[in-house]
Amino acid sequence: MASADEEGDDTLGETIDILLVEPNPGDTRLFEENFRDAKLMNAIHAVSDGEEALEFVYQRNEYADAPRPDLILLEPQLPGQSGMEVLSALNDEPALCEIPVVVLTSSEAGEEIVKNHGLEADGYIQKPVETEEFIEFVQEVEEFWFAIVKTEPAD
Repeated sequence: MASADEEGDDTLGETIDILLVEPNPGDTRLFEENFRDAKLMNAIHAVSDGEEALEFVYQRNEYADAPRPDLILLEPQLPGQSGMEVLSALNDEPALCEIPVVVLTSSEAGEEIVKNHGLEADGYIQKPVETEEFIEFVQEVEEFWFAIVKTEPAD
C-alpha cells in the first residue's frame, strides 16, 4: 500500500479496499485508527460477523454498491457463521477465491487451527493485543500487500 504522501506507480497509488471482519468494536476502531494514522491509501470496510462478510463480498442487499475487496482481514472466531465457514465459502467460489485473505490469529496456534479445518489462507498475522502493537501490525499488512502486488502477473 502506498502512503498518501508518496507518488509513483499507478498500481500502488490506487486506493486498496480492505474488508475487516472483526466482531469486537474496540478492535475495529483500533484497526481503523491505525490504518488512517499510517496514511496508507486504503479504505477500511468493517463488518462484525460472517453473514455480513459474505453479503459484502457477494455485494448483496445493503452491500449491493460495496466495492469488491482487494484484501480481507478475517477474525476466525465470529458470532453466527464462523470465520472458517467464511473462508470455506470464499475458497469454493471461483470469483472470490482470488481475493487475498489474511487470517487474524490471537495466538501462534491460530494458523494450525485454520489448517486443521482443511482450509488455507493467503497469510496469517497475529492480532495485536496492545495498542502500540497495532503499528507493527499495519506494517505487516502493508508488507503482505506489497508481496501480493509484486507477485501478481501483469495483465
